[in-house]
Amino acid sequence: MLRLQLPLPQRYTAASDDDLADRIAAAKETLGDRVFILGHHYQRDDVMRWADARGDSFRLSVLARERPEADYIVFCGVHFMAESADILTADHQAVILPDLNAGCSMADMADLDQVEEAWDVLAQTTDIERVVPITYMNSSAAIKAFVGEHGGAVCTSTNAKAVVQWALDLGDYQGRGARGRQVLFFPDLHLGRNTGFQLGYGEADMRVWNPRLEHGGLNDSDCKESTFLLWRGHCSVHQRFRPEHIREFRAEHPDGIVIVHPECAREVCAQADNVGSTDYIINAVADAPKGSVISVGTEIHLVNRLNNETPDKTIVSLDPLVCPCSTMFRIDAPHLAWVLESLVDGRVVNQITVDRQTAEWASLALNRMLDIT
Repeated sequence: MLRLQLPLPQRYTAASDDDLADRIAAAKETLGDRVFILGHHYQRDDVMRWADARGDSFRLSVLARERPEADYIVFCGVHFMAESADILTADHQAVILPDLNAGCSMADMADLDQVEEAWDVLAQTTDIERVVPITYMNSSAAIKAFVGEHGGAVCTSTNAKAVVQWALDLGDYQGRGARGRQVLFFPDLHLGRNTGFQLGYGEADMRVWNPRLEHGGLNDSDCKESTFLLWRGHCSVHQRFRPEHIREFRAEHPDGIVIVHPECAREVCAQADNVGSTDYIINAVADAPKGSVISVGTEIHLVNRLNNETPDKTIVSLDPLVCPCSTMFRIDAPHLAWVLESLVDGRVVNQITVDRQTAEWASLALNRMLDIT
């Protein structure tokens, strides 16, 4: 998705780190409780230091909703996260993304036109009333709205198992038959596949829908007989982790612990000691015995932060070459200083807004998730 962030004035781009820190601190103090700064776990440290709350995308959006006194929600994350915050917060609150170019490559791998086309093709091939669309939180508001309108739900990496099980067990809901028979899961192939395996399904029950190919690259039998139709999308960070990284780590640290995110490929998750969401990873590191050497398969800023904040253990990246979330990395101190000083001057810049109809359907999909879990 194309977004345009205009270049910052030189007084921000040429400022020293100390000057930016002083200006951010002064702006925060001036704005007081009117501003609430959210920092995603993958955010760089020079931004995270200013966050009033840190967490994953959905938790941060819920925290923003719980702060009605804040007129301005500055979301130091990526675009789909700011959209979710706008959906969940009150009308008087403005959600601001410091850099409009901070998108998510995974979320952009499933756009509304592609999903609607896939749905139309499936409707001509199989009993569409038995197909339940499930979208990962890492998707646009438009995709969440599509899911809400078509009887599905949103999921996170924490509750994907429960949400997918709900979809497969779905009873007489909005005209469906006795059970939901199929799940169309997007945009992350790996989370969908790993969730299916968690539920006891195998590769024979799954097919990959490639939106770049006619009919998703599948034949009619694939579409009718598979339990999982998995959208071909991925996280550019988590796809880097490979089984050989685990073998190399274990060769050097036979007693080491491997923890990975379920956005990693199935063959990586199958060899890891623990698999779970960002919050799960944080808790697993905290619960590990003192002196542990832990290799973590997730974004490098979180890995480094865990290592710095857990001095009694050694935490390293599973990928020795490491890989930051390049879009999240666009949020930096100059952009944060710019949006805060603009607010002090009475100007709201980079506001993220979701139109009312989209927000209503997307909110329905989010609330279904909450009802399920």
